[in-house]
Amino acid sequence: MTTAAPRVLRTAYQESIAAYWNNEQDPVNIRLGEVDGLYHHHYGIGEYDESVLAGPEERVIAELHRLETAQADILLDHLRPVAPEDRLLDGGSGRGGTSIMANRRFGCRVDGVTISEKQVAFANEQAARRGVSDRVRFHFRNMLDTGFDTESIRGIWTNETTMYVDLFELFREFSRLLERGGRYVCVTGCYNDVTGGRSKAVSQIDERYTCSVHARSEYFRALAANDFVPINVVDLTAQTIPYWELREKSSVATGIEKSFLTAYREGSFHYLLIAADRI
Repeated sequence: MTTAAPRVLRTAYQESIAAYWNNEQDPVNIRLGEVDGLYHHHYGIGEYDESVLAGPEERVIAELHRLETAQADILLDHLRPVAPEDRLLDGGSGRGGTSIMANRRFGCRVDGVTISEKQVAFANEQAARRGVSDRVRFHFRNMLDTGFDTESIRGIWTNETTMYVDLFELFREFSRLLERGGRYVCVTGCYNDVTGGRSKAVSQIDERYTCSVHARSEYFRALAANDFVPINVVDLTAQTIPYWELREKSSVATGIEKSFLTAYREGSFHYLLIAADRI
C-alpha cells in the first residue's frame, strides 16, 4: 500500500533538475543502454580491455556499458540478503537499469522514484518490454517525501543521486521507509574533507550536472543522525579511474572526463560505496 504522494517538485531548484533530466539525451546514456536494453545513469568500475581501442567504436561502447553494469552488480551485492517477497526502492531511478537488474537477481518487487516524468515513462516502458511491469514499477515521486508506507521497504539504494538533495532530509525519509534491520546502499562521488573543500575540478563537476557534491564526512553524520549504522565502506576511486580513461577516448566523451580524472588523481574527490543498516 501507499499513501497519496505530496507535491513532487517542491522548489525552484527541483524544477530545474527535473527540466534538465526531462530534456537530457546524452549519447553516453542512450548509446550504452542500446547494447542490451539496460539503461544506466551512473559510471563504471574495473579495468577495461585495451583491445577495444583498436575499433570499431561499437566495441568501446560495449566495454563502457560492461563497466557500468559491473558497478550496478557491486551495489546489488551489498543489498543482500533479499528474498522474493521483499520490496526494494531505487532512489533516483533514472531510466531504470539497476531496478530491472535487481528484480532479475532477487525476483522481488522494485519501485523506482524520480522527479523526471520522462524517465518514469521510459523506465516503465522498459519494464513492460521485459514482461516485469507487475514487479518493477517507476513513479513520478520525490525521494525526499515518497508517500510510501512506513517500514514497507526491505532495501533502498541510491546510485549517484544524493548530490541533488539534503542528506539529513533524505536519510530521515529512508529511515522511515525501511524495516528495522533493512539495508541502505549508496554509491556516490564525494569531496575529500581533508583537502579542504571543493577543488576546482569538483566545482566543475557540480556546474556540469547542476548538483552540489557533498563532503565525505557529511554522509556519515547524516546516517548516524537517522539511525543508520555503516556495515561496509568501500573506496572505489581507483577502480573507477580506468572507466574515465576509456570514456575520455571514446566518441561519447562529454568533456567532463578531464575534471573527474583530475579530481580522482589529486585526491580531492572520492568514489565511495556505503552500506548501512537501519537500527
